[in-house]
Amino acid sequence: MDGKESCPPAYHKANGVRFIRREARQHMHRLNCKCGSVSGHVRNGTPNNHLRCYCSDCQAFGRFFGPDAGVLDRKGGTEIVQVSQSSVQIERGLDQLACMRLSPKGLLRWYARCCNTPIGNTLANPRVSVIGLIHTCLDAATLERHFGSSTADVNTDAAIGPSKPTQHGLVSTIGKVLLIVLTDRITGRYRKSQFFSEAGKPVVEPRVLSSDEVALLKRTT
Repeated sequence: MDGKESCPPAYHKANGVRFIRREARQHMHRLNCKCGSVSGHVRNGTPNNHLRCYCSDCQAFGRFFGPDAGVLDRKGGTEIVQVSQSSVQIERGLDQLACMRLSPKGLLRWYARCCNTPIGNTLANPRVSVIGLIHTCLDAATLERHFGSSTADVNTDAAIGPSKPTQHGLVSTIGKVLLIVLTDRITGRYRKSQFFSEAGKPVVEPRVLSSDEVALLKRTT
């Protein structure tokens, strides 16, 4: 013994089967689509941004799923948690992932095709390893406890209605994104993404919407 206290593993074995310890589960936030075909978890002890984005593209993505999807708030904001893609583990239903883009070079916008539940947004470059998870696939009951209260409102000039939310938290949001990306580049964790192949390609071919489809989704009246 070297006198150092060893850290217990996150799991224990019984009859050759691994069981996740209770304390390890407390550091996992559940991720599910509406029908349950896609499920997994997000490690909540890692750097994250909890924000609302009001940009016209996020509004269009929210409307893509129809008015009953509950993606947008009354001002057109989408509640998002940005984390490293390596923090997201889809345990079931990876084959149900679908992807769309609002333009040929736009963000990759992921969702569960089984029930049209939005999952999150990524850049097409896997080295920029952040994913913005949409609140509809996360556990609302523990969202603030695991990721903090909403600390940033961004792109508020595109909010719906004459009374716009006040933009705040943009600088800290950018700083945390850079921290996540830099850390993942240094450690190589950007390679541990379920959304990209080893060759750096999206695991499913994105559907690119036509300009007419996008124009319709961006109509606010």
